[in-house]
Amino acid sequence: MGVVNITPDSFSDGGFFLDPAAAIAHGLALLVEGADLLDLGSESTRPGSGAGPAARAESALSADEEQTRLLPVLEGIVKQRPDAIVSVDTYKAATSQAALEAGAAIINDVSGFRWDADMAAVCARADCGVVLMHTRGTPAEWGAQSKLTPDDLLATIREGLQASLALADAAGVAPEAIVLDPGYGFGKRGEENFTLLARQAELLALGRPLLAGVSRKSFLGRALAALHEGQAAPVDQRETASVGAMVAAILNGAAVVRVHRVRAAVEAALIADRIVEQMKGRETIADSGQPA
Repeated sequence: MGVVNITPDSFSDGGFFLDPAAAIAHGLALLVEGADLLDLGSESTRPGSGAGPAARAESALSADEEQTRLLPVLEGIVKQRPDAIVSVDTYKAATSQAALEAGAAIINDVSGFRWDADMAAVCARADCGVVLMHTRGTPAEWGAQSKLTPDDLLATIREGLQASLALADAAGVAPEAIVLDPGYGFGKRGEENFTLLARQAELLALGRPLLAGVSRKSFLGRALAALHEGQAAPVDQRETASVGAMVAAILNGAAVVRVHRVRAAVEAALIADRIVEQMKGRETIADSGQPA
């Protein structure tokens, strides 16, 4: 899943693709590099962004403004690549409705249907694909949250995703339309993200495929501090770490990976997939009782 941020303030590439023509060209280039689908977002949900239910009415970015940024890019990509599968990263029902009418196939809701009561119904009516992400609180609250033990962290994520699945089921969203995202960096503090990465496969018990978005996240930058005079590695120097974390996510059950740099990710994913095939082969042999 190649990321196209149509924002002035995203943590990784804010402002680079705010111009519609630049964003369209970037999305098309990611498809050429091997992206299976694109994820378009026009509102940042970085820490301190003000995104979330309490801030929505007075948010710096209204649904109309979000659509003004988003729709020309979505329409431009779909016009030039009618075969492209496009996901829209939004937690607003009105933006989801407009995006689906304009050709989006998937709604990627960072709130897991929690921040807009109409989101689940919009997705159910459209019979679209859905990514439900776990977010612990809102961006404004993340800095003040207490750290969790590994078991409590996994339990919190599991319970949050189960609640989102219940909202989807109540609205009539088909289970097979849903992918779950544990939400790396979204209300997880530092080392908690590595705990989640190591234990991510436990979430497969929820019965849906997993999406992992680890690309360029701040926990990777902090892990590289020893190479940067004790400071977190800047965003533009997290690419190798992003690929490493992505491979770990695939080995721990991710079916979809959300990335900024596609070509290197495609190559690494091909290798990771071969390893996963061998792991599954050994599991099959073990289940059969035959010697490996």
